[in-house]
Amino acid sequence: MHTLSERELYQALAYAKSIDEEAGSNIIAKFQLEQTALAETIFGIFPMVIAEQDQDMSYLFMDLCFDVLCVFQHAFGPLPSQDLMDFDWLEKQSMLLDAELQSLVKDRDMDEKIRNKLQDRFLKRSIEDNPQIGLVNFMNAAIDDFASESPSRVPAIQTTQTMIFVVIRLFGNLYNHADK
Repeated sequence: MHTLSERELYQALAYAKSIDEEAGSNIIAKFQLEQTALAETIFGIFPMVIAEQDQDMSYLFMDLCFDVLCVFQHAFGPLPSQDLMDFDWLEKQSMLLDAELQSLVKDRDMDEKIRNKLQDRFLKRSIEDNPQIGLVNFMNAAIDDFASESPSRVPAIQTTQTMIFVVIRLFGNLYNHADK
């Protein structure tokens, strides 16, 4: 998988925005069927975490996740089926990300040496995983714009941006893993 050029990213985002409601429902249904665990994580668990801070931001997050799904499908082809993946691939991804994400939460009681190691590993793996920085930046700008419309949304910016980064990274890892 390669890093999307500005033109490829623009075309993929334009494609995502051009999808009508019926086609969008079909894309989501197919995603939920072919990648059940990933779909549940992205559209079930992550929005609940964001909703604890702001419900509107959780809705935006789900819309942006749909855009990410469409961008990846448009740019890199159909999503690999969960049946073609190692059974425990998502579980391994989740366990690695969970520990790293916990280290980013300042309120969590954690030994500072462990916290620093996990944060360093998160940064290193984020760079190695080729996280589609253009897409991340676009999504972060959309989150900032939406949050600027209401002060009550501002506290959820960091969580929403972190979660969208994780989603983009998971999709990238999914495609990279399937290519192997």
